[in-house]
Amino acid sequence: MASDFHSSAWGLGLSFMTGPRTPPRLFTLVAVTGLAAMSMNVFLPSLPGMARYYGVEYGVMQLSVSVYLAMSAVLQLLAGPVSDLFGRRPAMLGALAVFLLATVGTLLAPSAGWFLFFRMVQSVVTAGMVISRAVVRDIVPGAEAASMIGYVTMGMAVVPMVAPAFGGILDEALGWHANFAMMGLLGLAVFALCWFDMGETAKDGGVPLRQQFSTYPELARSWQFWGYALVATLTSGSFFAYLGGAPFVGETVFHLSSAQVGYWFAAPSIGYAIGNFVSARGVKVIGMNRLILTGTIIASLAPTIALAADLAGWHQPLIFFGAVAFLGLGNGMVLPGANAGLMGVRPELAGTASGFGGALMVAGGAFMAAIAGALLGPTTGAAPLLAIMAASSIGSVVIIRLVIRRQRNKMMQG
Repeated sequence: MASDFHSSAWGLGLSFMTGPRTPPRLFTLVAVTGLAAMSMNVFLPSLPGMARYYGVEYGVMQLSVSVYLAMSAVLQLLAGPVSDLFGRRPAMLGALAVFLLATVGTLLAPSAGWFLFFRMVQSVVTAGMVISRAVVRDIVPGAEAASMIGYVTMGMAVVPMVAPAFGGILDEALGWHANFAMMGLLGLAVFALCWFDMGETAKDGGVPLRQQFSTYPELARSWQFWGYALVATLTSGSFFAYLGGAPFVGETVFHLSSAQVGYWFAAPSIGYAIGNFVSARGVKVIGMNRLILTGTIIASLAPTIALAADLAGWHQPLIFFGAVAFLGLGNGMVLPGANAGLMGVRPELAGTASGFGGALMVAGGAFMAAIAGALLGPTTGAAPLLAIMAASSIGSVVIIRLVIRRQRNKMMQG
């Protein structure tokens, strides 16, 4: 009888831990990805002040962006396989728990070095971006996945749109610590939301690790996976370069306060939200590849025109941040389709493909952010940053055209 009681208790406990099998609501997926996006950019207007607080150069505190992104790349690479193995729900709840502990560490950090360490650990929350895309791919196929990802990321764009502005206000009123306290409170709320709403969507609770390893070579050999992954990497790389350099440009070139920089940071998020809406509504009408190509062209033209204006002596916040708004529009049109494309190679490994693709995107972003931070100086203006953004976006145009050509040739031969 005691044995039956313990078996029943264990079964009930396991059931409570694993949660229901019903898919999470769209709001939950938006909250998960929104928290990841917010943690990346809410504190950016505070970077110059944080450098002064710890008595270090701006480039040192800028590592809180590039190191965060670099660690995110590694963690996203692991998040996909872990969620394929153990399931989406346990992987997400574990990531959120670690994020909460790391956020406490950033608040208590006695030096810049300790702050950067805990900031690096905080990047585990970006697993939410991987897992949310995998959940979408679990429950809807193909073009429908691209459409739903568009809606998820369109909703997600609202958070980073207002976060820097709110972060700048918090910084001026209460200091930079207030931004990280807010991260902790919101992280706790999202953890509770996932605990009660995020049911498991991976088939049979996950794919065995041995089965994943046996199918990795096919994923790695797929030109389609690499094509879409590189498009996403180059397109998002221009935005990550902007994240790394824009606070410096705003304060040094345009002489803006932290709150004003926060207001201007809404520009790319507004463009990204519109681009996501266009992607969600237009992918079934004009096709995924044509939509991606259009988005890459828009994302390339915007920083190129702004660079020409900067070199001509037109140093205006409206030109710089306005160009980034159009860059965001292009990115919003590109990324949902590119992510759906790279996950469509092996649908049963959607989490692994999403993590691998996410790792490439974030690793490229970390590289771009580090280069931007290294090239920007008091006398450089915004030109180096705009040049990096333009070059990365132009590369995405080249790659998607190669993908389209390869698919067309394959269809003709087949």
